[in-house]
Amino acid sequence: MYRSGAFVAEHVEPIADEQVQPNGVDLTLDSLFEQVSPGRLGVEGKTIGDREAIDAGADGTYLLPPGGYVLQYAETIRIPDGHVGFLYPRSSLMRNSCMLNTAVWDAGYEGRGEGLLQVHHDVELETGARVAQLVLARADNEELYDGSYQGERLSEAKSKSR
Repeated sequence: MYRSGAFVAEHVEPIADEQVQPNGVDLTLDSLFEQVSPGRLGVEGKTIGDREAIDAGADGTYLLPPGGYVLQYAETIRIPDGHVGFLYPRSSLMRNSCMLNTAVWDAGYEGRGEGLLQVHHDVELETGARVAQLVLARADNEELYDGSYQGERLSEAKSKSR
């Protein structure tokens, strides 16, 4: 069973009232990157390819031509025990020929995640724009997430809040 937006909001920060939806919470754009070197997924591990930051304009707007981009969210997420998180693109992205690919967030995950933004037609995205909606569903879990992405970008969040 999916939880209410008010419940999800208890596990996301920072958050503004307009981000809370009936069935989830909107996540916002923090920054964008292009991957510039190959990555690798193997049996014994993984390597994430090098990335270069994309500069936003003086007004905080990214002007994006078609292509693939790594989109980083501004909010810190904490997936509670007994739950699983799913992230879906906001319909406004799809209506502008963009798609956001995401992954499952396991119980116990804490961090500031990212997704793959696919742009199929020129688009402008402003820093802070709502781009995705996080929903939480009740789920059985044997243990809590303790993988390599645990705590991702949390030190960045602390330094930005100072």
